[in-house]
Amino acid sequence: MLSDDLRFALPFAAAAAMIGVIVVTTSALSEERTLIDQYGNEVTFDAPVDRLATVPIPAAAMSVAVAGNSHALVAMHGLSKTAIVNGILGDFFPETRDIPSDIVGDGFMPNVEELLSVDPELVLQWGTRGDDIIAPIVNAGLPVVTLRYGTEEDAAQWLGMMGQILGREDRSDAILAWRSEALADMQAATGAIPDNERPRTLYFLRYLSSLRVAGTGTYNDFTINLAGGSNVAAELNRFNDVSPEQILAWDPEVILLNGFEDELSPEDVYSNPVFADVSAVRNRRVYQLPLGGYRWDPPNQESPLTWAWAASLLHPEQFNVDIRSQIEERYALLYGQVPSEDQIDGILRMARNGGSANYDRFAR
Repeated sequence: MLSDDLRFALPFAAAAAMIGVIVVTTSALSEERTLIDQYGNEVTFDAPVDRLATVPIPAAAMSVAVAGNSHALVAMHGLSKTAIVNGILGDFFPETRDIPSDIVGDGFMPNVEELLSVDPELVLQWGTRGDDIIAPIVNAGLPVVTLRYGTEEDAAQWLGMMGQILGREDRSDAILAWRSEALADMQAATGAIPDNERPRTLYFLRYLSSLRVAGTGTYNDFTINLAGGSNVAAELNRFNDVSPEQILAWDPEVILLNGFEDELSPEDVYSNPVFADVSAVRNRRVYQLPLGGYRWDPPNQESPLTWAWAASLLHPEQFNVDIRSQIEERYALLYGQVPSEDQIDGILRMARNGGSANYDRFAR
């Protein structure tokens, strides 16, 4: 049984050794710091950074969690903004609703004019998509920290770097300690589940606009396996569009829906006659990922809650997690606020997911 008491007691030095936090050096005579980012680039800045612009979509909410406030965040990606407006951060920190989100265009290409207008001291940008989206920021004279996406180790490094950038190592240390122990607890609880007892599970990165699924090498594949499932799309590499016939052949027992398509709900899958004979549809085991401080599908500051939520749905007899209490406890750590019962209903998407099997365990 997964423990509800995911403690903070693990020393950060041990947690850092396990999950690879990037080291930052600090001058003894000043607040100038040099950070080695995830692509080996040395970036020098004055810490703590008071004006931070974030392009990678989960980074905006993560910076708020590490800082404990939104004071340093001056600009973000548009999809970061929709998560804030539609999620809990817009309620906890109303000022985030007014932070500019027009600093980036298609393909994460920076809008340099808008970026300069917010006068950032440091910019976070993807390092996974080539120099074309980095060079314009550098050429504008702005320091850039490049980030890598995909693994739990990458996400942990983000948190460690955020603590150094924002001068809140105390908070990033506490978040990382929770994350490390939650990961160890989950691995211990699900690692021995035999393959024939792991539900065939499918994650849709897109459902309404295309049938795009997550294969091997995605964080969603990591979450499915960690929570005790078997990713039916594991034969594919990363994200791919597939045909309805392929989904029928896979016959997933559980379907997880993305949190990016705002109009999406399990009912869209249940009502699709093409998938009427799919096991997940017949047994009403289709669930949309929650939306809290950020969408729960990508790696973010709330990921241990995602793991517990998913394990409880994949193995309802083995895991009976009090996810509402966990949300209350961990949000107090992450945001210094405890959500109301109505807000927790919204985070868990009770209205959309409430008609799916076993979801009543999350009801108040």
